[in-house]
Amino acid sequence: MENMKFWLTLACSSLAAAMLLSVCPVRGEGDLYRDVLRLRVVAASDSEEDQADKLAVRDAVLALVGERIRASENREEAEAAVERMEEEILARAEECLRERGSADPVRVKLGWEESPRREYGSAVLPAGSYRTLNVTIGGGGGHNWWCVLFPGVCLRYAEAEEASVAVGLTPEEYRLITGAGKGRIRVKFWILEKLAEIVGGRERPEESGK
Repeated sequence: MENMKFWLTLACSSLAAAMLLSVCPVRGEGDLYRDVLRLRVVAASDSEEDQADKLAVRDAVLALVGERIRASENREEAEAAVERMEEEILARAEECLRERGSADPVRVKLGWEESPRREYGSAVLPAGSYRTLNVTIGGGGGHNWWCVLFPGVCLRYAEAEEASVAVGLTPEEYRLITGAGKGRIRVKFWILEKLAEIVGGRERPEESGK
């Protein structure tokens, strides 16, 4: 009887371990936070006019930045390009607002930012801390708008894992954000997000050396 209990316990433990491993994020999936560059535009308020200004600034920034980072092979290259043009981004956002009759100031900052889980068509990004270009209008009291600067081409056009690798994501990351095996993906997102809460955010090597 004791032997039977031992083997039954061992079998149950092995099954539980196998099930956990099947949904736990692998290393490539955990690196997703490091491989994505996001854009966040924050409106001055939730008034209809300020929200319209936010969307206009969004379009202006995307039009300016999109072409400059199109040839980037990874997030680091894309971020370096964005960093070089921060003043240009600021000027374009201010110009956009002035054209619309708004005197609101604009702040542009590149750094780590906590993002909620977001859906982009068939792609989903888990909540967590990402490198982010923040564009804040006025006092930043309104609802914000999130998107992905890099790898934007992947999120819009990639139809296969090979295409995702070509624009900066690993196959594991591609499967994670596009929802291949959606039930498991939801569990993996939960695990990734809870791990981020426990450790207080991912390692941030870009800032630790400054």
